[in-house]
Amino acid sequence: MKGDYQELVDEISALLGAPATLENRDFGLIAFGAHDSDDDTAMDPVRTRSILTRKSTPAVRAWFEGFGITRATGPVRIPAAPDAGVFRDRICLPVRHRGVVLGYVWLLDAEPHPTHAQLTAAMEVATRIGGLLADEERAGSDLSRELRAALTAERGWQYDMALTALRTALGPDADGLHAMVCVAPWPGEDSPSSRTVPASAALCTVPWHPPVGPSRRGGGRTGGSDGEPEPAPALALGGEGGARALGALVRLRAADNLAPAASAAGRLRDTAGPGAVAGVSLPRRGLADLDTAWREAAAAARAATAQPGLGPLAEWSAIGPYRLLTALPRTAPDPAVRALLTPSHAELAHTAEVFLDHAGQAGRTAAALGIHRQTLYYRLSRVEQLTGLDLDAGEDRLLLHMALKAAKL
Repeated sequence: MKGDYQELVDEISALLGAPATLENRDFGLIAFGAHDSDDDTAMDPVRTRSILTRKSTPAVRAWFEGFGITRATGPVRIPAAPDAGVFRDRICLPVRHRGVVLGYVWLLDAEPHPTHAQLTAAMEVATRIGGLLADEERAGSDLSRELRAALTAERGWQYDMALTALRTALGPDADGLHAMVCVAPWPGEDSPSSRTVPASAALCTVPWHPPVGPSRRGGGRTGGSDGEPEPAPALALGGEGGARALGALVRLRAADNLAPAASAAGRLRDTAGPGAVAGVSLPRRGLADLDTAWREAAAAARAATAQPGLGPLAEWSAIGPYRLLTALPRTAPDPAVRALLTPSHAELAHTAEVFLDHAGQAGRTAAALGIHRQTLYYRLSRVEQLTGLDLDAGEDRLLLHMALKAAKL
């Protein structure tokens, strides 16, 4: 970012034929042009102090603000004041964004004076600087608290208040096109700065309920010790064992282009480390359905974890049946499939899933598994014995297929 400011300051220096200095609205030095003049007065005490200490004194600030630079929308000429250490006349170009002053570009005013056309061109560059300062100010503001509150609140007055706070913090960006990204698992509780992730408007960490397969639950049970189903955690997240996910609100340029979200997700996955997956929601304008977008992103991440073929980056629109399965509450498996989901029958369960994934076509299933058809038929008969289901019956197939997919979540 600093390099961008330096280039723009150098551009103004070239336009006006004089070294320019850029300061923020608090008179803190950001960038300055090269001084190659033999004139000792080109570096008066005020200018020297600004460059060497990277700031101006309160007295100098008050002096310059007395000429109305905080309200000005165009160049302001300020006369020399030797008693104040200002040996040369100045030109101040206010740097504004959406009517708010964010900084100042300073130049020494000397013969020949800049023309109106030159100053107009320099003000256009100052406007570009204002856009950069505004972006940096938004990126530098910590919106993780506001985003986290919006993602974890249940629908109701708390959600409405959290959404209002986030909308206020984002400003005009809140009404633009966005997509939610979920990256999981995320190491630690801290989220990166949004300035390090292109197009991101806000990031935060939230509790994450990782998919737990039957081999890690013993007997495929997902309920408590009494076999009762576990309650569905808010937004499909519950935070087991301190696990975390990262949520990112990403700005989009067009509804049919999720590339900025995919790029942000890829960078965040790299930061999260091996094994991390990412999910991306549908695009939406504004924040009214932020909770729905987050559910979609979290569902896509869960699906990518459960079904590696969907990941490591999965879009909600492309996860097929997992769009429905991830919306279901966490319950114990259907009694018919519990035995099949035990670790000792993992091969049979995998065979049944591949068979159903291939629409019950024996030839394609055997080829996918690399086994003989007779071996396939034997395994499928064992599946029917264990489950009591008839694989020639459509509803039994549907129950088994859903149970096998849901067990991975």
